[in-house]
Amino acid sequence: MSVKKYTFLIIPEGSHQVRRFNIKRSVLKACLACALVVMTGFGAMTVDYIVSELDQAELERLQTENRQQRNELQSLVAGLEDLQKEMRLMAQTDAKVRILADLSKPKTDAMAGIGGPPEIDENDSFAQLQTRIDQMRRDIDLRRESQEEIQGFLHDQRSMVGAKPSGWPVKGWLTSSFGMRKSPFTGKRKMHEGYDIAARTGTPVYATADGVVSKAETVPGYGKLVVIEHGYGYRTYYGHNSKLHVRAGQRVTRGEKIAAVGNTGRSTGSHVHYEVRRNGVPVNPKKFI
Repeated sequence: MSVKKYTFLIIPEGSHQVRRFNIKRSVLKACLACALVVMTGFGAMTVDYIVSELDQAELERLQTENRQQRNELQSLVAGLEDLQKEMRLMAQTDAKVRILADLSKPKTDAMAGIGGPPEIDENDSFAQLQTRIDQMRRDIDLRRESQEEIQGFLHDQRSMVGAKPSGWPVKGWLTSSFGMRKSPFTGKRKMHEGYDIAARTGTPVYATADGVVSKAETVPGYGKLVVIEHGYGYRTYYGHNSKLHVRAGQRVTRGEKIAAVGNTGRSTGSHVHYEVRRNGVPVNPKKFI
């Protein structure tokens, strides 16, 4: 026997009156079906709301990440621009100095023709931009190597200029030049390997170039002698001094007092015998005075 209707009893608290409701089975089913539809719709709306909130949070996260990436991209672009400016300045300076120093061009082709704004494609990845920046840093390192080469060359040039004898070793007058002459002792023609510069005894004698004193002692024939090694094959001799103001191993500079004019050794009067030697060979001091 099938149930056609349901009876519901409602008993209010504190009251003896009972309310009775009769609902047909079909109506109850319809109500339950409606309630299920409503609950399903509400559940779907709730799920859709939650998904929408999650999507909004993800969108905001992606937007934030995108802004950060744009900032990083701008930073990389600015870094690339700064590096290229540095490269242009270094290239210009390098080229000018090499022209002045009469040096050849840099060894690497990567160091030539730098200029213009950075050519950045918006589609370039961060890795590609970083690769280009790393390459430019390598180019800058090569440019620095070129400048170190120039600096080394200029340092050598300064050292060579400092080592090359220049000027008179003493204030006086020339009494005998470089070359063949009649010996004042034997009367025979003999090679004179320097200049004889006459001056009063005690007149200061000065180094004609930077160097290191290799000898400061009495030597037969030369008397009290100072010999200075200047490097680059240069060596100078200062003979017949009355006093020596330096010692062997002492470093001296051009214009520094090293001795006093005298008449020691094989000499006929107060003077300085001045020699310039290049790679051990006497050369005419005239080239250096």
